[in-house]
Amino acid sequence: MKLVLSFLISISAVFPAIAAETAPPLQTIQSLDVPRYMGTWFEIAKYPNRFQKQCMRNTSAEYSLQKDGTVKVLNRCQVASGDMDEAEGQARQLGGPKSPKLEVRFAPAWLSWLPMVWGKYWVIDLDPEYQMVAISEPSREYLWVLARTQQVDKAKYDALLQRLKAKGFDLNKLELSPQGG
Repeated sequence: MKLVLSFLISISAVFPAIAAETAPPLQTIQSLDVPRYMGTWFEIAKYPNRFQKQCMRNTSAEYSLQKDGTVKVLNRCQVASGDMDEAEGQARQLGGPKSPKLEVRFAPAWLSWLPMVWGKYWVIDLDPEYQMVAISEPSREYLWVLARTQQVDKAKYDALLQRLKAKGFDLNKLELSPQGG
């Protein structure tokens, strides 16, 4: 499953979505304070995707900085049976220490030399308090809105949606992520 996830993310970089061909290049935030970004983030909304099909509710990502400068990624979600499904991965920053462009993989470490197992993870919107973030990749095929809490302020969320729309995202594809239950 983790290998399939990484493959699907990587394919998105090779075969960009048609919508992205007409939109200007995707802009990221100016800089990312990676240590400040660490911790737990809850999925608020996303573009539906194959590798999260089993997720019914309570989807989260936990990021922790490793001694070698990489980031441990632990994605969790509750499946239909009520059990929690987990996928552990690794992220690495591209560019300098403040770069908002990362790559993530969920494939085994021994495959990390293959470029296709790394998916793009670009921080494209982040509030100054590091409480709500939008993540995507250059083709705009994938989109996630994450927050430090499971519930977000409606006005702040709506403002984020307007910024995403201005960046060329189709808000009709965005689905809210169920919490609780």
